[in-house]
Amino acid sequence: MKGFSGFPSGKVRATRIPNLFFSELLPAIDHVAELKVTLYCFWRLYQKQGDVRFVQRAEIEADEVFMAGLAKRPEKAARVLADALERATARGTLLHVTVNGEDNGVDLYFVNSAKGRAVVEGIERGEWHPGDDPHVPFDLSIERPNIFSLYEQNIGALTPLIAEKLRDMEESYAEAWVQEAIDIAVQQNKRSLAYVGAILERWQREGKQGEKPRGDYAGEWRRFIEEEFADYL
Repeated sequence: MKGFSGFPSGKVRATRIPNLFFSELLPAIDHVAELKVTLYCFWRLYQKQGDVRFVQRAEIEADEVFMAGLAKRPEKAARVLADALERATARGTLLHVTVNGEDNGVDLYFVNSAKGRAVVEGIERGEWHPGDDPHVPFDLSIERPNIFSLYEQNIGALTPLIAEKLRDMEESYAEAWVQEAIDIAVQQNKRSLAYVGAILERWQREGKQGEKPRGDYAGEWRRFIEEEFADYL
């Protein structure tokens, strides 16, 4: 492990971090990469100038020293960064906006503050453009609730074990299936990951019936409750 030589004497530049971070966020963050990325974003944002401040994912990826601290291999570091940003967004620390121009989409991250929320709302209403030329057309898409935030908003707190299981579900099933299974679990007031998993396993085993209108689950889900999911009730 490389040692730290200590802070130099005299004045050194410092980064302001809200006290609320230490009293509420820090005790709740249980993932090292999420903590690193969160602090890094605070530092990056503090270096910015102007009223509207955001961090691009590309900025973070371009910092070779920081990325090496997430993982030795670049491809793994990129995955760790994506996961950490997803966690910070799901937790509500950061706000994520994807702006699509003529080339590739640009991922922007704002601190979830009153000003950050106001800027994101302004982007949604078309009142502010992140490009140099405000007349350049942007196709803006606010990030859809990902599986992490969907779970936290509807079922419970996100733990490392649950996050790992959710990622496994994303790899094994269609995203729409996972979202619909969570929706069904909420409707049935059976808010557990085991119940969501049982729905997905049944769909995979027996085949998912044709798409039905929302709320048209009564007959099918009565069978689920009476037969397949009795152990989870």
